[in-house]
Amino acid sequence: MARKWSNRNLPGALHFLTGNITQRLPVFKQEACCRAFLEVCSKLRKEWPFKLVAYVLMPDHIHLIVNPKDGRIRELANALKSMAARRIIDEAKGLSFLKEKPDPDGSIHQVWQESFKALPLWSAWLIWQKIHYIHNNPIKAGLVGSAGDYLWSSFRAFYLGECDPIQVDKEWWWEDDVRKLEKASAEWVAEMARKKKKR
Repeated sequence: MARKWSNRNLPGALHFLTGNITQRLPVFKQEACCRAFLEVCSKLRKEWPFKLVAYVLMPDHIHLIVNPKDGRIRELANALKSMAARRIIDEAKGLSFLKEKPDPDGSIHQVWQESFKALPLWSAWLIWQKIHYIHNNPIKAGLVGSAGDYLWSSFRAFYLGECDPIQVDKEWWWEDDVRKLEKASAEWVAEMARKKKKR
């Protein structure tokens, strides 16, 4: 079931979003890159409303739990990666994002791997499992001994209400999320029935 729902625009759902840096370069070992990414998140939230529930910036990848108001997780992920890439190229020291040859559109840099993964979170258990996973990721990677010591996660914002470097949302849902999710689920059931008929 999860594979069929991965990377689908699913209005009304929280999404566990993962993005990897190209060649697994350790971009987020640099404070300037971390701050730039979170500044982009803050700016984008004003232009494209989304709930930011939890996040972690690991050296070569990110995890976020988000709920875009319009449900367009694919477009949101692409916008976030694109805007953050420009800032990271400007801020990163000693790292090169140059491609071997330019793309047909003329772009010469690549910061992120092409793909991303956005997994909808269906239950309270799964939401809390991913929140704990995000906050424990730096400990598991051996970066810190305590989740509260890692500067580039939402741990302190989530549990202590701190706003620096970015505030997280305590209210995870938009007013009409239940209705949106029911509609999206019904559309998916109808889509699966059509596919079954074609076989």
